Amino acid sequence: MDLGGINWLIIDVVAVIILGLVIAWVVIRTRSKGRSTSNEITERATHELYEDEERRRRDGVDGL
Repeated sequence: MDLGGINWLIIDVVAVIILGLVIAWVVIRTRSKGRSTSNEITERATHELYEDEERRRRDGVDGL
């Protein structure tokens, strides 16, 4: 008995289900992490970096 077609069907169905579950997990995990907190941290770090760079430029130690 030739089960090649059934094996490919099982592989295709299982692969699609696994891929769908992985994509759903990533989307749920990304949305639940709280983007506002991450954005606030990034914004604060960028602001501090710009302030430090401006201070070094005013003090003349920026290397330019």
